[in-house]
Amino acid sequence: MNIDQLYAIYRQYPSVQTDTRQLKAGDIFFALKGPNFNGNTYAAAALEKGAVLAVVDEEAFFTHPEKMMLTKDVLETLQQLALRHRTELKIPFLAITGTNGKTTTKELVSTVLSSTFKTSATAGNLNNHIGVPLTILHIPFDTEIAVIEMGANHEHEIESYCKIARPTHGIITNIGKAHLEGFGSEEGVRRAKGELYDFLRKNNGTVFVCNEYPYLVEMSKGIPTVITYGQKSADYTGTPLAESALLSVKADKPSGIDQINTQLVGAYNFPNVMAAVAVGTYFKVPAEKIRSSIADYIPSNNRSQVIRQDSNTIIMDAYNANPSSMKAAIENFAGIQADKKVLLLGGMMELGADSVKEHQALVTLLQRTHWHAVVLVGGDFSRTEHPYIYLENAADAASWLKQQQYTDAYILIKGSRSMGMEKVIA
Repeated sequence: MNIDQLYAIYRQYPSVQTDTRQLKAGDIFFALKGPNFNGNTYAAAALEKGAVLAVVDEEAFFTHPEKMMLTKDVLETLQQLALRHRTELKIPFLAITGTNGKTTTKELVSTVLSSTFKTSATAGNLNNHIGVPLTILHIPFDTEIAVIEMGANHEHEIESYCKIARPTHGIITNIGKAHLEGFGSEEGVRRAKGELYDFLRKNNGTVFVCNEYPYLVEMSKGIPTVITYGQKSADYTGTPLAESALLSVKADKPSGIDQINTQLVGAYNFPNVMAAVAVGTYFKVPAEKIRSSIADYIPSNNRSQVIRQDSNTIIMDAYNANPSSMKAAIENFAGIQADKKVLLLGGMMELGADSVKEHQALVTLLQRTHWHAVVLVGGDFSRTEHPYIYLENAADAASWLKQQQYTDAYILIKGSRSMGMEKVIA
């Protein structure tokens, strides 16, 4: 069986699954492998649960030739099938990458576009070598616009995703310090994220660029169509309004949107909001639908969430953390008008040789502002010099916070995913 034959089956049964626990009758099962699992061992069980086809890459598990496809590499076949499906979809494909804010931007952009078009977007943050092809294969044939999130922790990764997704439009939210262990340096991050621009430059694409970041303006040179957004001197402009913990944006261009009162925390979300304004306007979404879509969007999954707990206001931003996002969160928190501000910050991961230095830099930043209390949790915060409370893990931080019995406090909780900082208020 070749890819065209597999695609013929997919057209009849356009639903793929890699986990038998979530498999439904009529799915095509791909037996992926990982360091601690081998999907081939579940292929027969997938057929018993109603899969129409199981794709395997080990002959020992090729037990039902009439309902199985034996291939050299299941992941490669999944990616080839996604590319085959992509070539059938003659619609705009907007790819989004960046160090910080890519998932929030993807959510805002897709919410705006969904108000007017049949839109398909990456679910959650399925933005890696498995998530990108799965996202494409979950795009229905009647979709009008697709929004694809692309993550990366080493060079040439975005390049490989572009070969499958073949984006027509793109956004790089920003470039900062993240995954330095894989990229080697911030310049390595820039080269890796810039692979999206490289693809669009070679393929007559369109990019939406925040002109608040001169490096993005420079990197986008040579791309046929560049749409800019920011606070001034851009195609689409606005102003962040610091009226409360939640961000409000006065949209200047285009006219008709006026003020957007979002449910997002922090001025650092301003570029994400303006990206959605720019994309929506470019695709001719009515101004009122742009405004209402952004205003109604409620963040989830521990990303920039505001949680009211008794008399306390908790800013939960614990999905992930790196030096750039930590700095932005701390500076934004410093600007909030409140008498009692408490920070619980978890360690940052994947920073390689720079890890202790980057953690110490955050300590230096914290010392510029008076806080009611600061708790540093785990990771390389243990190797820094600081005057604050240090605890080993999120469970200890949760116990500490419960003992304080705070009232009328503003509390920021942030840390890398592996720190599980959301457990602090669980």
